[in-house]
Amino acid sequence: MTSTAPLNWLELEALTDFEVDTVNEQTNAQARLRLFGQSESDVRVTLYRDNHAWCPYCQKIWLWLEEKQIPYRIEKVTMFCYGEKESWYKRKVPSGMLPAIELDGQLITESDDILIALERVFGVLNRGMTDSTVTPLRRLERLLFRAWCSWLCYRASSEKVEQRHREQFISVVSDLEDVLGSTPGPYFLDEFSTVDVIFTPYVERMNASLYYYKGYSLREENPHLSDWFDAMESRPTYRGTQSDFHTHVHDLPPQMGGCYENGEPQMLINKIRVDNGPWDGLPDVTYPEPGTSRTEALQRVIKHRSNIIRVNPADDKLFDEALRCALTLMMTGKTCTPPPGSDAGLRYLRDRISVPRDMSIYAAKRLREALESTAALVGSSQGSPIPLKHRRDQDPANFARK
Repeated sequence: MTSTAPLNWLELEALTDFEVDTVNEQTNAQARLRLFGQSESDVRVTLYRDNHAWCPYCQKIWLWLEEKQIPYRIEKVTMFCYGEKESWYKRKVPSGMLPAIELDGQLITESDDILIALERVFGVLNRGMTDSTVTPLRRLERLLFRAWCSWLCYRASSEKVEQRHREQFISVVSDLEDVLGSTPGPYFLDEFSTVDVIFTPYVERMNASLYYYKGYSLREENPHLSDWFDAMESRPTYRGTQSDFHTHVHDLPPQMGGCYENGEPQMLINKIRVDNGPWDGLPDVTYPEPGTSRTEALQRVIKHRSNIIRVNPADDKLFDEALRCALTLMMTGKTCTPPPGSDAGLRYLRDRISVPRDMSIYAAKRLREALESTAALVGSSQGSPIPLKHRRDQDPANFARK
């Protein structure tokens, strides 16, 4: 196999022109202000959400605001398991709870209370939170959440208990399938509504976690839910908040108090694939890949390269060259052998790409793929393990502007 020399950073920069108007264009995790073509003087809402664009309750409010195109500011706060919560936020919200909003100067916490307050001012999203068609579906979402937690987050004392938890979850999913099958389109009501917003965060996380920890594919086993996911992915608003399996399954354990594998053959196959690839074809995304996925990934790495290199456990000079090898492969398709001993550093980065905080889902797949393929050229060493009790390895303070 012929190997080529890695491109330098100037040569790599010349290969990407990826740019997004974070204020007015598609939904994105990097925005600090969203105007949707309106004036900054129209902003009445500030959303306080997590720095990692991962918090499920934050995603609910984020998606609602994007769907309604309500101008808003974003202040990002560190979730406790990633690092120290900012003191300015604890002074504002002593509990540290996320999300919160300020609406016309009034502070509101609890995601359901936030949605109700937003509806009063800006109108409902098809149907309101207290609508008679919405309230029973809100209860169903909570039943689904509890069934998921029972299966995922408690170590089963026997195969019989494991099977009972599985059956309880699938029974609630069957009720969901009936609801989705009773509507004229793919959504929970006659058209997209606040109900879909409410279900989105945890159904997305169920899809990832059960595939990885239990060998059960929520999206592939349930045709109406599959159609629902497809419909959600047709919405640019959802695509901008959507995460991938790798991010979810490794961010969930510290948030949920643990996630337990069942050790079944399919589960073990799924786990290896999510962790090590191939990432194409996983049931975490099915919409067509944008032509900008590689240029987006490259742009995001270039923007943060000094911090990426600084926080990596590998030697800076060695990792700089190895990273350029991976990016050269991603952008040119040319094999570029990295320095010996760089495989663990490349896989450390592979495992710490966060979607959508760092980049969109397909961009992340392309970057993970290039990092893994490049690492495999020199060895099988893995990066330091992803922590289970916290994710301080993702502390946003490490990426603060120096």
